[in-house]
Amino acid sequence: MNKHRLSFHGDVTGLSTGLSEFSRTYPFAVDPDGAPVRVERLAGAGLAASRTDGALRIRCDRRIHFFRALGLLVEHLDAPGDFLVEETPQFDSVAIMADVSQGNAILTVESLEKMLVRMAAMGLDRLMVYTEDNYLVEGEPYFGYMRGRYTPDQFRALDDFADALGIEMVPCIQTLAHLVDALKWSCYGDIKDDDDTLLVGEEKTYAFVERLLVAASAPFRSKRIHIGMDEAWKLGQGNYLLKNGLREKSAIMQEHLGRVLAITRRLGLDPLIWSDMYFRSAGSGISHYNLTAEELAAVSGRIPDGVGLVFWDYYDKDAETYRHWIRNHQATGRPLVFAGGIWSWNGYACDYRMTFVTTNAALEACRDENVRDVMATIWGDGGTECPIEGNLLGMQLFAEHAYAPALDPAKLAARFRFCTGGDVEDFMALTDLDRIPGTPDPEHNTTNTSHYALWQNPMMGLFDRNLAGLDLGAHYAALGERFALAAGRNGAYGFVFGFEEKLCRVLALKAELGLRIVGAYKAGDRTALSAIAREDIPELTYRLDDLRRFHRRLWHRTNLPFGWEVMDVRYGGLAAALETARERLGDYLAGDVERLAELDEERLDYDGKQGLVYCLPYQRMVSASRLGFSFGF
Repeated sequence: MNKHRLSFHGDVTGLSTGLSEFSRTYPFAVDPDGAPVRVERLAGAGLAASRTDGALRIRCDRRIHFFRALGLLVEHLDAPGDFLVEETPQFDSVAIMADVSQGNAILTVESLEKMLVRMAAMGLDRLMVYTEDNYLVEGEPYFGYMRGRYTPDQFRALDDFADALGIEMVPCIQTLAHLVDALKWSCYGDIKDDDDTLLVGEEKTYAFVERLLVAASAPFRSKRIHIGMDEAWKLGQGNYLLKNGLREKSAIMQEHLGRVLAITRRLGLDPLIWSDMYFRSAGSGISHYNLTAEELAAVSGRIPDGVGLVFWDYYDKDAETYRHWIRNHQATGRPLVFAGGIWSWNGYACDYRMTFVTTNAALEACRDENVRDVMATIWGDGGTECPIEGNLLGMQLFAEHAYAPALDPAKLAARFRFCTGGDVEDFMALTDLDRIPGTPDPEHNTTNTSHYALWQNPMMGLFDRNLAGLDLGAHYAALGERFALAAGRNGAYGFVFGFEEKLCRVLALKAELGLRIVGAYKAGDRTALSAIAREDIPELTYRLDDLRRFHRRLWHRTNLPFGWEVMDVRYGGLAAALETARERLGDYLAGDVERLAELDEERLDYDGKQGLVYCLPYQRMVSASRLGFSFGF
C-alpha cells in the first residue's frame, strides 16, 4: 500500500496522540500539507468514511468509531473513484478479555500496545487483562511472586495509551476462587477455604480483598471492574465447613458477594461478576444456566443490586439456546454482558471453526435480544502455547458482527487483510491441526489431537488406540507444507505459520511414533525397530529442538520470561522421553532385556472414550502416574 499523507480538520479534539500511534502501524502519515480529511462528530450518527469529488470525510460519534472509520478510509484510498462506507454499531461495547494468568503467559506492555492499535482499527472499544495474581499489591510480596506482575505505572501507561485510541481498559480479577497460584503460599493459610477458594466470612479475607480491589482499580480511569467469582466448585466444603458446618452454596455466595460489594461501593466502583455461580447454586439440572421458573425467581431475589452479570458460553452452536439463556439472565433485572470465546486454549492454534459457529450463533442472539455489551475471551488454560497473534481473526469476527446486522464474509476477509495483513483462509486452516480427515463430523467435533499427539510418551501411548488408522503422519506433513506457504503471505504475522509449520514437522514423525513402535515390537520386526531407534528418533529429537528454540524466541518477544520455565519442563520432558525410548529399544535389540513391559501393556481407549477425544491437562497426557504430590503441598 502507499503511504498516504493526510491532514485532519474539524472535530479533531483529543485525536492527535491516537493518530500518532495509529500511523505507526497503518499506511498513512499525519502531515499538515497532506490531503485534508474533514472530521464530523455527531452523537448517535454511526460512522462513515467517504471520498466525494476528491474530498475526504469521516463521520463518527465516539473516538473508537473515528479510528475504525479512519481505517476504512485508508483501506479504500488506493482504489480509484469515489466511495462511501457507512456502518451502524450493533452494540454499545465490544470487549476483548486477554488471559495472562491461567496459561502462565504474561503479555508485555509492548504486546498489549500492539493489540490496542489493532483493536482500534477493528473498532473494539474495551480491553480487560485477566489477572488472577499478576498485578502488584502493596503489602503482599507473595501475591504473584515469580509469576510476572504488572506495576501500577505500567497499568497507568497502558490506560493512557488505550484512552488515546478510544478504548476503555477495565481491570479483571478474582475475589473468590481461581486463586490457586496465590493461595499455595502458607501466608494465606488463614484466608482459604480450599487450595483455590477464599474463606468466606473471615474478616482477614475482606481486608485482603480490599487490597486487591484498590491495587487493581487505582491505575485506571474506568470505574468498571470485573471481580470474577466464577467456578468456585467446592465453595463451603473445605475450611469453611470445618468452621461453620454445612451450609447452602447459594447462601455462602450471597454473603460473600454482599461483603465484597460493600467494598466496591466504598471505593466508587461498578462491579461485574461471572454469572455461573449464582445459576449453579440455584439449579437442579445439568446445565448451569437452564433454570426452572421457580429456580430463576430464587436467583433473581438473591443477586444484590449494584452488580452486573457476565453470561459466558463458548460451546453452544445454535442461536435459540443463547436466546433462552439470555432471557433467563435478563429476568434477573441486572445489567448483562455476554462473553463468547476465541478457541485458542486447546493447544498450539485456534480452533476457528468452533469459534465461528459459536460466535455467529451467540451474537445473532445478542442482537435479537438487545444485549448491548459483548465480550470475546482469549483464555490460555492449556499453557498458552497458541501465540496471542493467533487470535486476531477471532477478534476481527467479533468486530465485523459489531458493525453490521449480518456478517459479510467478503468484508470480513478484506477488513482482516487491512487491519492485520492476514489471510482469512490461512488462519482458518490453523483449525486443521485438530480437525483430522477420516474422523466423524470433523467440522463440529471438538478435539485437541495435536496437543496430546505431541506431549504423550511414545512408549506409553495413552492415546494411541484413539489415534490408530488416521494416517496422521501424512496429514501433518501436508499441513506443514501449507503453513510454509502461508508464512510468506501473512505480512507481520507470518511467524504464526512458521511456528505451526515447525510443529507439523514434529507431528509428522511423532503423532504415530508409538503406534509404529508397538506394531513393530509385536510383529517381531527388529529391522523396523532398529530404524526407529537409529533414524526416526534422532530426527524427531532434532525437529523438536528446532520447534522449542523457535517457540522460546516467540515467547520472549511477546511475553515476560515468567512461565517459560513450564515450557522448558514440557519440551525437556519429551526430549528425555525420546532418549529413553531410544535406549530401551536399543537394549531390547541388543538382547540386554528380554521384554519391554511398557510395550506389552495393552493399549486402551483413552478414559474409555473411542475416537478422537478432548484432553486439556498436560499431566493427563504424559503419564498415568502422578507427577507430584496431591495433598496440597
